[in-house]
Amino acid sequence: MTNETTQTGSIHVSPQAIATIAYQSALRSYGVVGMASKNIVDGIASVLTKDPTHGVDVHFTGEHIDIDMYIVIEYGTRIKSVATSVANTVRFQVEKAMGVPINEINVHVQGLRISE
Repeated sequence: MTNETTQTGSIHVSPQAIATIAYQSALRSYGVVGMASKNIVDGIASVLTKDPTHGVDVHFTGEHIDIDMYIVIEYGTRIKSVATSVANTVRFQVEKAMGVPINEINVHVQGLRISE
């Protein structure tokens, strides 16, 4: 959780809020057709609950944020280009919203989907 103290009080931002920003940014990226679970247990849990941070893990370590993204991309797109685009888009949006530097973003392509 990020913390900041001002003259009027303190600001606390949870990792869930950061994950929601990253989730929305990733879904808007070209070539991304969905988010995936990192394992079967998370997959079952996300089916049972409508989680707005599905496929995103945020780790806050002091002054830096580490994000793991698990995505499904469109078949026929260049995997490296889509993954790089997702990482850049998420980095820009989270740093713009939070004002805290991102240490690393790991994009894990969990699958390909063919659209009709």
